[in-house]
Amino acid sequence: MASLERVKVLVLGDSGVGKSSLVHLLCHNQVLGNPSWTVGCSVDVRVHDYKEGTPAEKTYYIELWDVGGSVGNASSIKSTRAVFYNSVNGVILVHDCTNKKSSQNLYRWSLEALNKDSSPTGVIVTNGDYDREQFADNQIPLLVIGTKLDQIHETKRNEVLTRTAFLAEDFNAEEINLDCTNPRYLAAGSSNAVKLSRFFDKVIERRYFSRDGNQIPGFADRKRFGTAGTLKTLHYD
Repeated sequence: MASLERVKVLVLGDSGVGKSSLVHLLCHNQVLGNPSWTVGCSVDVRVHDYKEGTPAEKTYYIELWDVGGSVGNASSIKSTRAVFYNSVNGVILVHDCTNKKSSQNLYRWSLEALNKDSSPTGVIVTNGDYDREQFADNQIPLLVIGTKLDQIHETKRNEVLTRTAFLAEDFNAEEINLDCTNPRYLAAGSSNAVKLSRFFDKVIERRYFSRDGNQIPGFADRKRFGTAGTLKTLHYD
């Protein structure tokens, strides 16, 4: 098993959205009993069968890098987290379905990870205004996961799911909404499990079977997405 090829997937989102619980569930198929705040970055590994059930089936390691979402001085945040953003093959964006602000902040998180030269200076935002065209040319596979779905009242669920669907559309990504304390949301054969497997397959394909690997380059090679300061209004009301 030590010789398995691997890919690196960032897990990004605000503090408290349940990234650590999600990563534990993805890697161990178990509920994390006592989740704690992540300081810096925590890495766990999932074993994934690429193209399972086909002649092309092959086993890979999926490294899930859970990046701490704490807020502090803007420059120190960017310089501290920058080291985790090198040579990334995929990104999972995590938000709390009960917290609209955490959904809006995914734009900052994605820009920070996909473009180190971008303007985000922290993860607190005062509005959801970003230029979606900045993500149009992105070749890094993205997946949007909403947590704490169980805490949404039945009368509000359709409204929340409509909002999260628009969010995923902005990133040109599939979405999964779940409760990290219930493994059944990722049960084998479920639509969520199929989406997750499809995402990991895409990450592996981009890394090992495309011409350039499409991984996020190092800091010196980073290119801007779009024009600095250009904003288009996106409303999450």
